[in-house]
Amino acid sequence: MEQENSHIAARLFVSAPLAANAVVPLDSDQVHYLRSVLRLEPGDQLALFNGFDGEWLATIETLGKRAGAARAVRQSRPQPVERDLWLLFAPIKRARIDLIAEKATELGVTRLVPVMTERTNVARVSTDRLRATAREAAEQTERVSVPVVDEPQRLGQALAAFPADRRLLLCDESGTAPPIASALGQTPSVLAVLIGPEGGFAPGELDGLRKLPFVTPVGLGPRILRADTAAFSALAVLQALVGDWDGDRPR
Repeated sequence: MEQENSHIAARLFVSAPLAANAVVPLDSDQVHYLRSVLRLEPGDQLALFNGFDGEWLATIETLGKRAGAARAVRQSRPQPVERDLWLLFAPIKRARIDLIAEKATELGVTRLVPVMTERTNVARVSTDRLRATAREAAEQTERVSVPVVDEPQRLGQALAAFPADRRLLLCDESGTAPPIASALGQTPSVLAVLIGPEGGFAPGELDGLRKLPFVTPVGLGPRILRADTAAFSALAVLQALVGDWDGDRPR
């Protein structure tokens, strides 16, 4: 298996079902990537996944100008059971919001929820671009799923619909919250992380969040972190202490 996988030049996320001998359509962007970037040809092998059927070894059948196809041969990895981990974040400038989608995918987040706060200074969020970024990150990191990316919503709207059985870790920059490592030992297994905007939450937002029964304020150390750095730090600590970093990389 490992020797065979060493010859796989590409992993692609597809929306079609995957099963033995299934012919899977490839879109124009995927065809361009396989033919013009990787210089692959019909007959070459690649890996396919769709977030439901595991990862499949496949063979390229056709690479046309606008579309192509691959044939699934056999399942190389079953679909894993992932920890259900959400990231709620205030949108930030374009390059850095793309980085949040990329790194959150690498760190195992299963749902990305952009929330508009009082101090959010981004008026529009391209969820299509965030989904594409998350998809590419999953393809490159051997992940067999892609996070769901929600449409932007007001913070109050997100909190009103938030499930009561999910603990929301509020990354609190005020310096009064307990360290995240100590707080994690007292939280349930179903978690979400909330990151504020550049400039932090407004005082009224912080007060309201702290009063919610499903919210646990946590601190991320003695320094004020940028919004994207705070997201990566919180997720990394969470995965190291109570997440999926206690096992080997699946093969």
